[in-house]
Amino acid sequence: MKILTQKFNTKHNTAPFSQIKLEDYKAAFEENIAKARAEIDAITNNPAAPTFENTIEALDFSGESLDRLSSIFFNMNSAETCDEMQKIAQDISPLLTAFSNDIALNEDLFKRVKAVYEQKDMLNLSAEQATLLDKKFKSFSRNGALLSEDKKTRLREIDTDLSKLKLTYGENVLAETNSYQLHITHKNDLKGLPEGTIEAAESLAKSKNLEGWIFTLDYPSYIPFVTYADNRELRKELAIANGKKAFQNNEFDNQEITLKIAKLRFERANLLGYKTHSDFVLEERMAQSPEKVKSFLNDLLAKAKPASEKEFAQLTAFAKEVDGIDQLEKWDGAYYSEKLKQKLFDFDDEQLKPYFKLENVLNGAFTVAEKLFGISFKEVFDIDKYHEDVQTFEVLDSEGNLVAVFYTDFFPRKGKRNGAWMTSFKPQYIKDGINERPHVSIVCNFTPPTETKPSLLTFNEVTTLFHEFGHALHGMLANTTYPSLSGTSVYWDFVELPSQVMENWCYEPEALAIFAKHYETEEIIPQEYVTKIKESASFLEGMATLRQLSFGILDMAFHSKDPNQISDVKAFEKLAFDGTSLYPDVAENCMSVSFSHIFQGGYSSGYYSYKWAEVLDADAFAYFQEKGIFNKEVATKFKENVLSKGGTELPMELYKRFRGQEPKPEALLKRAGLI
Repeated sequence: MKILTQKFNTKHNTAPFSQIKLEDYKAAFEENIAKARAEIDAITNNPAAPTFENTIEALDFSGESLDRLSSIFFNMNSAETCDEMQKIAQDISPLLTAFSNDIALNEDLFKRVKAVYEQKDMLNLSAEQATLLDKKFKSFSRNGALLSEDKKTRLREIDTDLSKLKLTYGENVLAETNSYQLHITHKNDLKGLPEGTIEAAESLAKSKNLEGWIFTLDYPSYIPFVTYADNRELRKELAIANGKKAFQNNEFDNQEITLKIAKLRFERANLLGYKTHSDFVLEERMAQSPEKVKSFLNDLLAKAKPASEKEFAQLTAFAKEVDGIDQLEKWDGAYYSEKLKQKLFDFDDEQLKPYFKLENVLNGAFTVAEKLFGISFKEVFDIDKYHEDVQTFEVLDSEGNLVAVFYTDFFPRKGKRNGAWMTSFKPQYIKDGINERPHVSIVCNFTPPTETKPSLLTFNEVTTLFHEFGHALHGMLANTTYPSLSGTSVYWDFVELPSQVMENWCYEPEALAIFAKHYETEEIIPQEYVTKIKESASFLEGMATLRQLSFGILDMAFHSKDPNQISDVKAFEKLAFDGTSLYPDVAENCMSVSFSHIFQGGYSSGYYSYKWAEVLDADAFAYFQEKGIFNKEVATKFKENVLSKGGTELPMELYKRFRGQEPKPEALLKRAGLI
């Protein structure tokens, strides 16, 4: 246990994964909570008058060892979990919730914070200090410090319940993802599938001592199957299995949990004096209010809907012409989209994959970052890792100084949740004159290598890698004093700007020439393919936009009204999707019960931020295109005003400093081919 309660005696103070035992966690959490509590007590009981340094700053630097332990544990619970770990998570989450409530509801501590806040105009604070003070004051006023004792008690109960419910929600989705497999024994049923997909399915079957081929709900298995398999019935089976995760009235059902989470969030917001959960959340976002978010979504919907309906009609006519299908169903969408794309642009994703060997794409992302921001990546083998698939890198500046430690974890496995995300094991901050550098990680579920082929990515996986790498750069290039304002600790609707802007380089010939090389011949991707990638970038963009908007609308439907009237999750969801649905509804499926972004992660009332940030990213990249996609001056402005600044100032101020103006939505609509 000692290993988890002291400074790590490792290279760059990195997490000593191989020395951590599961049974060490609980006692380590108890000890680190006690240590953090003592630090809070020292601030609260300080006999000296409250100052910015002895109260606000001290508060931000408190609990360092607890924060590190939490980041290690919860990152492992997402990337490398097991039943025992999930049980530990259920035990320690209430302890952490109680501790954070003890801080937020500590009257004497709040009095000190308030005393500093009330003299802020006389303190001559820097922009970063002023932001920190404002944030600390709000963390009390927005989280119950002003409540009566009985209401504080109820707030504690709600927060404890929510922390447990969100964990259970995620565990149920993972259990349902892991429990399903499509076992194919007839070769005929594989028609249409790419060779690499078939090989991966065969090797999975072998690993389970089965004949034939196994397909699962992990994305590298699921996506190619519904995109390429000619057997419509099997596509249907797999698609329905994916859509009914946690919606099967069994022990892993999330319907009741989904409603409980929504209702508790609403009650919590009311308790704190807000009309709804969305009103509470959006007060601290660029968008500021549910009304503004809804009008933003509806405005984009009005522009995207005519295009999406036209595209859907085109897709329907195509499916009828090719296979005599009268009614397109959800399990037909990816399949006929891919076929239509092949027909219109005379190429498909399978032709591209040989040019996107994972190692080359990763090195390409590194080279792009080096050209833009002057940093380099060196793989190292003396940093501990939690799984053999993980790679570790030192990120260095042009003088060879350490900028960050970077971990990558790319392939699906049993204990890892689906999807892709960036996270960190240690934040950046400056303390006692030392600029502590961050430890950042990206976790994905990409197509794994097979016996005969390396990991070859789909173009969608290439953009995913660049997206998560953009988040990672936001973490790695952070340069702020306070840990709570560092890196990706920004307004939620600003956090997707660095990630989404990086995706743009995947479409540029100049960037593709760096990393898109055939894995066998080293031949650079042919120019005609590059042209087709760019031409097809806005293919069916209306439908894709509609889909994204529907998720944002569903999120707001749950959180911007009183959810106590909802009795049936499926019926409620169907109503929310009413204005955005193109395909017929599938009775057995329900998205809300596995919509982990908003019910387990941090995106509640924030899913719109993907589209919001797209407006920013299209506008930002237009600036790069104007000056040159590797223009040093623009890149430096982006690094200094956006990437390194974290949450130290209001996002729009940072953006305007970079761009010289507020973003214009025209750039997005133009890129999407909607105007």
